[in-house]
This record gives sequence, C-alpha cells and structure tokens, in this order.
Amino acid sequence: MSDGVLTDSREARPVVAHREIWRGRIVGVVADDVDLGSGPPILREYVDHPGAVAIVALAEDGRIALQRQYRHPVRAALWEIPAGLLDHDGEDYLEAAAREFAEEADLGAKRWDVLVDIFCTPGGSNESLRVYLARDLHAVEHGFERVEEEAEMELRWVDLDDAVAAVMDGRVHSPSATVGILACAQARSRGYEGLRPADSPWMR
Repeated sequence: MSDGVLTDSREARPVVAHREIWRGRIVGVVADDVDLGSGPPILREYVDHPGAVAIVALAEDGRIALQRQYRHPVRAALWEIPAGLLDHDGEDYLEAAAREFAEEADLGAKRWDVLVDIFCTPGGSNESLRVYLARDLHAVEHGFERVEEEAEMELRWVDLDDAVAAVMDGRVHSPSATVGILACAQARSRGYEGLRPADSPWMR
C-alpha cells in the first residue's frame, strides 16, 4: 500500500536455484529455491502456466453468454464464460481474446474493455487471467474445428442478474465465470463508466 492506495506490487525475490520437474503439452511443474532475506532459501513448487484470457459477452438485452464444458480435474461440467490460453507466441492479448471468442462462441465484438485481472491460484501457479467485457456483438465465421471437450459445449444466454444469483447461491464455480459475472454486475452499477481500455497494462 502506498499513500493510502490499495495496490499489488511486483516484488520478485531472488531465485537461487530453478529446475523443471515436469513439462506437459500446456503446463509444467517447476521448483524454485527462493531467498526471502531472512534465513535459508525456501522451496516453492508451482505450476508454470502460459496465462489466459476470458470474455463476458454482454448482449443489448442484458444477457451474457455462458458455456457448459466438462472439466476433468474437478470431475464436473461447469458453466463458464468463453476463454482461452495465451499459447500463441507473441499474440496480442486482445487479439487472443477475439480469436477465442470467435472459435468458442462464433461471435465478435466492436467494443472491448477490461473488467478484471487476477492470478488464479497465486500460491501454487503463476497463471494469470484477464477478463474482458465484450459489447456490440455480431456473428463471425471461422475455420476452427471444436474437438474433445469443446465439441460438446452448450451455449446459453443468461440474464446477468440470474448469473449473479447462480454465483452467490454456489451453483457456478468456474473462477473466470464467477469473477467475470460479479465484475460485470459491478460495472453495470456504475453505468459501465470507468472501465479500463482493452490495451491497459497487465501485471502478469
């Protein structure tokens, strides 16, 4: 905290040793020996993740797009917002969001703003997530073929108030959906004023 302003700060402590334990198709597991400055280095193992973007797609009638997708690690079909990995080297964040939006929902948007940025599990992963608000929606065509879990995704348009109720009632559990839905509701309470531009800096 500085001058009474609540803000996180980038504060990297020295890493005296780094090693990769395992590397998969998308993520890896790494181990760092970290010098905190008081005592011997401590060991921290965590998931190395490329990061992701997600989209709250808001229609003119106040409904948002939600998708039902099976997530094997938690053995559940979750209602989520469109999202995707930052796994294309050098791809702009907004371009990645637009690409994923088209591939998952067959939609594009003329207006983009940042709703919220989060670290999904900062104690065990370096995964960062940016959630955009997409408005002025329109249909798009693309050549992307949905496979595996994405092939069976169900798209549903849900009133924002109903989505908020689902989060608060414990019926929606996806981190991108819960954060995005609540942030969108807060933005609506301010008339969508003061949202950050789509190209705002991102601590990730």
